[in-house]
Amino acid sequence: MGVAKYVKDKQDAIKEVIYQSGIRVKSAYTPQDLEEVGFDYAADLGDPGQYPFTRSLHPQGYRSRAWTTRQYTGFGTPEETNKRFKLMISHGQTGLNVAFDLPTQMGYDSDDAKALGEVGRVGMAVDSLRDFEIAFQDIPLDRIGSGLTINAVATIMLAMYQVVAEKFGYPKAKISATPQNDILKEMIGRGAWIFPVEHAVRLVGDSIEYAVKELPRCNPVSICGYHIRESGANPAQEIACAFEIAKAYMENVIARGMPAEDFVGRFSFNLNVFGNLWEQIAKFRAARKMWAKMLKEEYGVQDKKKLFLRGLFGGGGSGLTKEQPENNIVRGAFYALGAALSGAQTTALCSFDEAYTIPTPRAALLSLRTLELIMEEVGLRDTVDPLAGSYFIETLTKQMETRIQADMKQIQEIGGMVHAVATGFIQRKVSQQAYEYEKGLQTGAYVKVGVNKYRDTSEDQTDVELHEYNEQWVEQQIARLQELRRTRDNRAVARTLQDLEQGTRAGQNVMPLLVDCCRAYATVGEMAGVLRNIFGEWHEPSIF
Repeated sequence: MGVAKYVKDKQDAIKEVIYQSGIRVKSAYTPQDLEEVGFDYAADLGDPGQYPFTRSLHPQGYRSRAWTTRQYTGFGTPEETNKRFKLMISHGQTGLNVAFDLPTQMGYDSDDAKALGEVGRVGMAVDSLRDFEIAFQDIPLDRIGSGLTINAVATIMLAMYQVVAEKFGYPKAKISATPQNDILKEMIGRGAWIFPVEHAVRLVGDSIEYAVKELPRCNPVSICGYHIRESGANPAQEIACAFEIAKAYMENVIARGMPAEDFVGRFSFNLNVFGNLWEQIAKFRAARKMWAKMLKEEYGVQDKKKLFLRGLFGGGGSGLTKEQPENNIVRGAFYALGAALSGAQTTALCSFDEAYTIPTPRAALLSLRTLELIMEEVGLRDTVDPLAGSYFIETLTKQMETRIQADMKQIQEIGGMVHAVATGFIQRKVSQQAYEYEKGLQTGAYVKVGVNKYRDTSEDQTDVELHEYNEQWVEQQIARLQELRRTRDNRAVARTLQDLEQGTRAGQNVMPLLVDCCRAYATVGEMAGVLRNIFGEWHEPSIF
């Protein structure tokens, strides 16, 4: 599983191990190591379910409740996505994690010229409430929570989810949705942004403020260190960036007059399991502790449950390879093991064929079965935090905490995360590290089985069923969109879009306005277009 540098002698004996976070690993650990890092049981570990929650959020851990399985799902049309939702739920999946296509993510309708060739390619195409009505048909929205993997137009998708639930008879107080809604990580690590930084953060704040008042079971933001890690950050930087991003959103909402105690318990996180097993476990344990301490000591949060670091630990996409793709099945199992040993609340795995294609039903179910097997057969629910008390793990957790603190301090010293993103500081740093890592793979400094070691030189080593792009799905989607425009009440659409424009310019919270637009069947492109006209678009600073 590991991404670490191993220095060996001529007999292949390991002389030195250096983790990506810069931590040097000793060959053996003793109680003296705990003394040297200043380990204190009550302050650094505590009992399960007790502050600072290093060991777990709940006293009985997985004994009281297994982790939620939430595989990333969605492609083509809403009809195809609905079928996959139902397939996964019928096989034991306990939550949805919805993928959207690139035009939807960027706020364009399927018939927009800029959407050409991308409609339904990497996720579900969504143009209006009509598509949500098809995608979520017969899904018990009062029992199945939905992650909405969308950022720049997350406010639109959260509004649409509320309205579709109402259409199906579910009160908004009963539904659970978690839009990713982390635009700063998009600007750092992925690229699907629309609006300038200040306005983009305002929209995140609008969704948080609205959800606290109107959607009591929804988590309005999922802070996503995952993609920052995928883009080149090391594990310590992943957590540091995630926490500094969280603080930026918190400051926006606090400035509106809402204390952190009122909303921070609704934050969730999406964090990556890719990397060395022990480094990942230490990262998650340190993160749980540091988040609780930060909220309590810096923001005065007192409610125990609002100190929890909640979220999804999973994915591992950067660990997957096109070479010898069946090896990804084994990698996924170790990623799942790492998430479970880390105390994950929710887990999803990238499927073994994702280096090539959208997962086939076979691959998606295999990932789900991997999580279920670890849950039911291996013993991960037997006892809480089975690694607690390990001289190695506890020392490593303390060292990881120190590394995360140093990375957070660096961001704070240059003016905070919003400034770091707006000036390209973080992007440059992450990009440079991605370059260095790629060089390390090419030179063999980082070992990747099947890629730079134990390679298979046979001509045909790929047994992957490719997901072919279906042009008929595009035609179907565009035809539905055109029919919608012809049959809806266009006067109501015009009125709600005008209200959206006037309210946004006046500084109102956009969420109630977007809910009205969705009810009228305004399209994603129309709603995003209003915001584009007001806010403009962000142009990334040069990072080279």
